Amino acid sequence: MTATRDACSLVSKPEVESVQAAPMKEAKRSERSDGVFWVSQCFYTASEFSKSVNLALVQNDAKQRSKRSPKDFWKEKFGPYSGNQNGSDEESERKSPNENETGVPPKKISGLGDEAYWVSNRFGGVLYVLKGDVFISVGIGGTDDEDTKLKKAKVLAQKALQRL
Repeated sequence: MTATRDACSLVSKPEVESVQAAPMKEAKRSERSDGVFWVSQCFYTASEFSKSVNLALVQNDAKQRSKRSPKDFWKEKFGPYSGNQNGSDEESERKSPNENETGVPPKKISGLGDEAYWVSNRFGGVLYVLKGDVFISVGIGGTDDEDTKLKKAKVLAQKALQRL
């Protein structure tokens, strides 16, 4: 995979419209390097803004010589939760810097990529999916309940993974 991979090429605007059941005004692409990773983002702006979707692709920055990979970052962020299937064991209930602002630990999601986690937030949630040495995140908003948002994020993530 090259550092020029575009997140907007992973999921089309009509696919997002179909999943969110809302028209998308635009798919805005942005890319940046943080000195270690190359991050390509695609923000699908919905007419009803709360239904907008953010898709990000994180991969090694080919222009940098870092020994740290997206997989290493993944292990740091989600490693403490990797043995936690249901989010209720004692290990996950301890406060961790990886937890979101509500203190709820990430929820492990099976059957998606090499590993996947759902992180709830006050706007909706973000689904993180690791595949090989890259990962994607799908941030989804709207008025749906959390289970519906997770289902929608999974559909979009599966489409993106097929194109990686």
